[in-house]
Amino acid sequence: MRTRTILAAVLAMAASVAMADELDDAHRLAVSGRDSYWNCLAREYQREDNKNLSGPDFTSLIASVCPSERQSFRVALVDYLSQQFPNDAGDHMSTANNAIAAAQKDVITAFVRHKSAAK
Repeated sequence: MRTRTILAAVLAMAASVAMADELDDAHRLAVSGRDSYWNCLAREYQREDNKNLSGPDFTSLIASVCPSERQSFRVALVDYLSQQFPNDAGDHMSTANNAIAAAQKDVITAFVRHKSAAK
């Protein structure tokens, strides 16, 4: 009986370690996706031909650039959140979309402030 208890404990610990590794991997992918998306937005911000855009034109541009980076970030973040909070599945897409919107807003705000300061 004692052998079964030890075996059950070892299997439970192994499963727990495997789940923690999966969660760590998902977190790393979400952070990497975020960084890739931010770097892409930063490249767009710095493009010389964007300096003459109005705030609304730059806003439209930012909404459409970096589609693959944006989608990769969204997928990785939803995957990570789904693993960390499996009972809140309905909220994960909204959270990912809000993170993307916040990134875009930050870049647009920086652009508008820089443009205002340059006048």
